[in-house]
Amino acid sequence: MSSPTAIPLRAWIDLILLALVWGAIFLFIAIALREMTPFWTVFHRVFWATLLLWLYVWWKGFAVPTGARIWFSFFVMGALNNAIPFTLITWGQTEIESGLASILNSTTAFFGIMVAAIFLADEKLTARRIAGVLIGVLGVAVIIGIDALTAFDPRSLGQIAVLGAALSYAFAGVWAKRRMQGLTPTVSAAGMLTGSSAIMGIMALAVEGPPDLSLTWTTIGALAYCATFGTVAAYLLYYRILATAGSGNLMLVTIMMPPISILLGAWVLEEALSTSTYVGCGLIALGLVVLDGRVFSLRSSRAKSA
Repeated sequence: MSSPTAIPLRAWIDLILLALVWGAIFLFIAIALREMTPFWTVFHRVFWATLLLWLYVWWKGFAVPTGARIWFSFFVMGALNNAIPFTLITWGQTEIESGLASILNSTTAFFGIMVAAIFLADEKLTARRIAGVLIGVLGVAVIIGIDALTAFDPRSLGQIAVLGAALSYAFAGVWAKRRMQGLTPTVSAAGMLTGSSAIMGIMALAVEGPPDLSLTWTTIGALAYCATFGTVAAYLLYYRILATAGSGNLMLVTIMMPPISILLGAWVLEEALSTSTYVGCGLIALGLVVLDGRVFSLRSSRAKSA
């Protein structure tokens, strides 16, 4: 993870937009799940996003790789970054609130630090990173609670499923750094979504049977949001921020998303979260701030100036 640098105004706008888009997707997943099963919900999200991204690639005239090795990498990336985490989050939301799913999903940064330190030689653990991870883990423990260890119910499984999604994202980051360097980001996204579409089509048919096509316009609209804004537009924003502000600043999105999801869940779905959930959310946010490190850099620079 690169150190955070000054963020241009355009990148700030993109960060806010990305936080709004990804923060809202938990709401639209919850709406889609009223009529759709989890596997088919994920399939619709990745399949239509795949078509739209390949149209974008064709319009831009990007070169499409043809080697078997790179397509194998696309399929593995599609599993780690789309099929597995999207399915775990979507199934998890059948048992827990959309706002809570967003909070637990923000632990991706903590898992990313730990997995990268294990598998990547240039991603070493520092005292600050260890402190940030430990604070984040404490936040997760507060949210799940000690009762979850003695009363293992579907709600506990839903929370663990979302944490499993965060872990899968962490492994996806390592895979991308090792096997997908030097590719056009949009082509990479289209390639991995192609892989995840194939995986989800097979899994949905095997696990849930043929899809239900008698959907209301509300559900169709929710699925359309997940595919277009929540996936295609989000990836385009993500890579633009990465190019203009760097990977360190991208982590700010994980801090900005949960409040948006919590507010939307409360306003639209009338969700109510426990006090311990808000305390845990605060601890996770604090852990992310510690990982980010810019607060300490500012204090250090001000002390030197003084």
